[in-house]
Amino acid sequence: MTRWSIVGLLAILAAGAIAVGVARLLGRSGSRSSVLVSVIAHWLGAWSLWNFGAGLAHHLGWLAVYDGPLFLVLALVLGIWHYRARLASPERGRVVFVGGQLAWLAIVLVRNGFFP
Repeated sequence: MTRWSIVGLLAILAAGAIAVGVARLLGRSGSRSSVLVSVIAHWLGAWSLWNFGAGLAHHLGWLAVYDGPLFLVLALVLGIWHYRARLASPERGRVVFVGGQLAWLAIVLVRNGFFP
């Protein structure tokens, strides 16, 4: 299963790199395809960092519960919102992405009883 995940991730990143390269060759670095690749890369990076951090925190006994599939749902919903906001303005896209990370942090903390 891990091999297929890595192969899938590499395929997505390779396709994204090709799309960005073609967009830049055509002089459209801010095109929809390069924005889409950027948004996908943001959320894949966030997913891998959150899973790594949660695994480490769970190993150290700091977290009792971490719902990876719940992050997937959040990432899909906020990824679409992030993409649409990023098409309107780079600043709006950043706000959606950072807000999504803070919302996920709040969800993880609430699920682990850090707030009464």
